[in-house]
Amino acid sequence: MIRTLLLSVLVAGALSCGVPSYPPGMSRMYGGEEARPNTTIQDKIWVGTQPNLIRWGFTTLPRLVSNSWAQHNLLPWPPKVLAESGSLAVSVCKTVVHQDWNSNQVSKGNDIALLKLANPISLTDKIQLPCLPPAGAILPNNYTCYVTGWGRLQTNRAVPDDLQQGRLLVVDYATCSSSGFWGSTVKTNMICAGGDGVICTCNGDSGGPLNCQVSDGRWEVHGIGSLTSVLGCN
Repeated sequence: MIRTLLLSVLVAGALSCGVPSYPPGMSRMYGGEEARPNTTIQDKIWVGTQPNLIRWGFTTLPRLVSNSWAQHNLLPWPPKVLAESGSLAVSVCKTVVHQDWNSNQVSKGNDIALLKLANPISLTDKIQLPCLPPAGAILPNNYTCYVTGWGRLQTNRAVPDDLQQGRLLVVDYATCSSSGFWGSTVKTNMICAGGDGVICTCNGDSGGPLNCQVSDGRWEVHGIGSLTSVLGCN
């Protein structure tokens, strides 16, 4: 089976978003441990992530871990507020998990949650809002996107200290739902990406964004990391 990444779909509209000061780089990313919550800012007070991060106590109350932005290095862990120049940590006051999410049947999809921040985020040149795609938007096969996270660099290996980033190509539904890929595991509310056998995600990159640049130059978050192949991350 070719290794691909399945992502839960985000659909919504947004303004004044998706134009970062620094575009994605070209570093490689393979996968990782659930070392910290991977999240994406949807507006100045709501953040998107994956339910399992909440389920295992990474973001939920009272076992609260503040969400950090503009943080690239995780040492010391947990990262201190303003441990890096321009970084920010904000507490979470509420979690909202998709009503059809079932932790015992992850393959059914709906692997998405929202976190409400205790205080609005102040946007800077390092902390900005991504755009969300319009409802029903479908990326074409082989469309270039990027994933980010602190996942393991190889199966059963240590997690990196620094934020990793990887280029993945979108795999269309017809291909990804075929027997050579994910088969019936893939649902129409999921996105597949990767499969080149070189760059992929793994445990711990779940909840991180799939960022894709659209024709007008803005960056949109088309998915949140959910499932990776049981064949490993190498």
